[in-house]
Amino acid sequence: MLTIKEYSALAAKAIDNLNLSSRKPEKLYQPIAYTLEGGGKRLRPVMLLMAAEAFGGDPEEAADPAAGIEIFHNFTLLHDDVMDSSDTRHGLPTVHKKWDANTAILSGDAMLTLATELISRVEPQMLPEILQTFNQMAMRLYDGQRLDMDFESRNDVTPAEYREMIECKTGALMGAATRIGALIGGSSQEDARKMEEFGMHLGVAFQIQDDWLDVYGDPATFGKPIGGDILNDKKTFLLLTAIERAGSLRNALNSAFSLPPTEEKIKSVRGLYSLLGVSEIAARTVSEESKAAIDALEATSMSEEGRDAFRKLAESLVGRDK
Repeated sequence: MLTIKEYSALAAKAIDNLNLSSRKPEKLYQPIAYTLEGGGKRLRPVMLLMAAEAFGGDPEEAADPAAGIEIFHNFTLLHDDVMDSSDTRHGLPTVHKKWDANTAILSGDAMLTLATELISRVEPQMLPEILQTFNQMAMRLYDGQRLDMDFESRNDVTPAEYREMIECKTGALMGAATRIGALIGGSSQEDARKMEEFGMHLGVAFQIQDDWLDVYGDPATFGKPIGGDILNDKKTFLLLTAIERAGSLRNALNSAFSLPPTEEKIKSVRGLYSLLGVSEIAARTVSEESKAAIDALEATSMSEEGRDAFRKLAESLVGRDK
């Protein structure tokens, strides 16, 4: 098995081969190149390539689909930034701020088409199922984005509904990456299904861990200020769990969230979270989702070397501090 850095480099090379920064018209392709140079973990293409190799395939032959998964992921972020009116991502101006909203929408559309074209670079007999997996994942992700938008105007969202939303937005993409990789590697249908299950549960654990880090992480390692979700009144697993458990503390929680967006608000909310046991519930949920992911992994017929690589990846993601 290759290292994570080597898998990431394979996907990056496939993206570089597109020569996006030199294509015309510049205002279509330069924003795409800018988006893809903005950083990120390259996690999804790594998972695809790992799965391909774990089932006996050549990861180099899966590099284009891996690049397609990465481009699709970044397409969703680019359009999310427009919908959320976000000014920065990874510390840099978002595309709609650096250029304009119309440019961001059009370049995002082009990214979706590029992603689909790259995903399609597989053996002809694999193409129908891989495209079906990709398209079904994309529709689930759009479902999740719509739910996320709807949650902004609702005051009765439950932790279970939030989990459903992140299963669509985060879990579905990781699940599709591992399923597509497994299929390219020559897995059975059952193994491909189990790998999709692995990716889905790991994606849910990953997002809830991210919610936890925004409240309890170390800003020196997290890479951004702690408490942003609290300051922005963002509905996260932690907030929705706190609301569900608040009881007699409901007024105190409402008062804390009505404070001006300062460090005092973060401290007040964090204190109430501690009283309500929110951190422990989040940690337990991450552990449960991680276990479900590993259970699915262990049920596959992949090599022990492959299982070990995926176990280590899962441990690094749910135990991360950034």
